[in-house]
Amino acid sequence: MENNIKTDAGITIAPVYTESVPMQELPGEFPFTRGVHASMYRDKLWTMRQYAGFSTAEASNERYHYLLQQGVMGLSVAFDLPTQIGYDSDHPMSEGEVGKVGVAIDSIEDMERLFKGIRLEDISTSMTINATGFILLAFYIALAKRQGADLKKLSGTIQNDILKEYAARGTFIYPPKPSMRLITDIFDYCSREVPKWNTISISGYHIREAGADAVQELAFTLANGKAYLKAALDRGLDINIFARRLSFFFNAHNHLFEEVAKFRAARRMWAHLTKDMGATDPKAQMLRFHTQTGGSTLTAQQPHNNIVRVTVQTLAATLGGTQSLHTNGYDEALSLPTEEAARIALRTQQIVGYESGIADTVDPLAGSYYVEALTNEVEAKAWELIEKIDVMGGAVAAIEQGFMQDEIARSAYRYQREIESGEKVIVGVNKFAVKEGAAGEVFRVDDSIRQVQTERLQVLREKRDQAKVAGLLQRLETAAGTTENLMPIVVEAVEHYCTLGEIADVLRKVWGEHKGI
Repeated sequence: MENNIKTDAGITIAPVYTESVPMQELPGEFPFTRGVHASMYRDKLWTMRQYAGFSTAEASNERYHYLLQQGVMGLSVAFDLPTQIGYDSDHPMSEGEVGKVGVAIDSIEDMERLFKGIRLEDISTSMTINATGFILLAFYIALAKRQGADLKKLSGTIQNDILKEYAARGTFIYPPKPSMRLITDIFDYCSREVPKWNTISISGYHIREAGADAVQELAFTLANGKAYLKAALDRGLDINIFARRLSFFFNAHNHLFEEVAKFRAARRMWAHLTKDMGATDPKAQMLRFHTQTGGSTLTAQQPHNNIVRVTVQTLAATLGGTQSLHTNGYDEALSLPTEEAARIALRTQQIVGYESGIADTVDPLAGSYYVEALTNEVEAKAWELIEKIDVMGGAVAAIEQGFMQDEIARSAYRYQREIESGEKVIVGVNKFAVKEGAAGEVFRVDDSIRQVQTERLQVLREKRDQAKVAGLLQRLETAAGTTENLMPIVVEAVEHYCTLGEIADVLRKVWGEHKGI
């Protein structure tokens, strides 16, 4: 590592500081407390993503091109609720929700519109999709093939974390066992066909948004990760191969030092956990993670205050060593982010990355008595929770028994009581409030989007080879009752214009639907 970085006053900055750091730990070395790369941001800043998706694929495509022009390094796609739970836009259950909290994707044609003018081989794409993650991945792979891309170079992530849906979020379709089968199908398929693809983003974000505290977010996320490792091992997969493509997705909240400690503890815990389960390759022991600033911390009151909150959270994520980051728009407590809010959110990352100096040395807070002690304490408390989950039989059993859900609910209730009593100060809400006028510009999606998508589906269904579609859906139904990997069939099905809802419905027919705890 060259040492040519100086402060504004001309003081030379060392690439890494080791004095006062426990056991003289170095970044890039087991157990990776200080970071998964030896040089961290000195060589390359984190990937600056902006989560976007709304309305039609064309509207989202326009926002993606705008963000890329503004300096975004990777795309992050939000999907609407019908897409997330396996309904085409013309399904009765989709009414009122098409294009609202994300983009509507019903077919490979929508995927083509979404990425028009964007070479998939040249961009990293993260897709926040879970129950139907296998279908969206199939759309993406099929589109890449149409573009003539080398699938071995295709990079990105599908969230694909169904356990946190049962525990915290609710956009599940199938029961746990077949859902876990789909995930291991993806692990197996991608290791051969798209080896640079991150096959799951094990998500603490939504666990935190549901009301968990930092320790619970960490413990429940790693417990879920452990369950995925076990499922893949039971499938006969090599942990040194599939674990290299697992990534994590964490929340960044306002307590700067606790969040930094959480991220540092997460790396150390995952390194030991994977090693104990048989991983010998350092890359299979590394916890790599994406971060999003805390949506639940945003306030509708005095929304410009959220710019400051997002900045603090950006510092927490980057001081904690995140690999990529999305920063929320200041107006997201009111609506989808306006273009101005999205730009300010991106500029927040860029200012921190290029002007603050935190990228000049690795793990800048290492050696702080406070940060090191907090890292140890967060880790110890998280292990206590994981041990309780292990006694229950693992994450799936803990979710089935309602343990995670109850713990999150208690934490959320406690937090809300602290706000209402004034013990916890939320600036502009329960302290320093002002009389405010009507909200300024807000971003709304028109209900006519459903009609647009419905008409497109009608045209698609009329022009496709119906016999081929029927045959592929029948093949999928038959294979779903066996141990055959479903991904090759799903990729072929979407290439021949089978829709998301049709594929999801075939598996509903075979496996049924999960009704919740």
